[in-house]
Amino acid sequence: MERASYGRRFAAISIDWAIATFSAALIIPLQSSALGPSLVRLGVFVLEVSLLTALGGASAGQRIMRLRVLSWPDYLFVRPGMVFLRTALIALVIPAVVTDQEGRGLHDRIAKTVVVKI
Repeated sequence: MERASYGRRFAAISIDWAIATFSAALIIPLQSSALGPSLVRLGVFVLEVSLLTALGGASAGQRIMRLRVLSWPDYLFVRPGMVFLRTALIALVIPAVVTDQEGRGLHDRIAKTVVVKI
């Protein structure tokens, strides 16, 4: 299976973040300058990505970009607990930015996952 490029992964996470932003705006108006709306947006992002990835193997952005999250090294569906751990690490940003020679982020290595192009 072919691994996903950085460009596709970035586009997918951008789409997921946009969905979370619009969804959070339904809960709390985003004009507020308090930290509350940002935390709600982050919470919606984690919930959306975790649920969709656990149920279907990909978030909305990943589906649009034709990507799938699979377990490493056997390329099977990922257990929900590992999906939540992976998404929580993405929310911390640094684990998603630090990558190895294979292009897998630290969050993928910890959760034993890989993002592939379908």
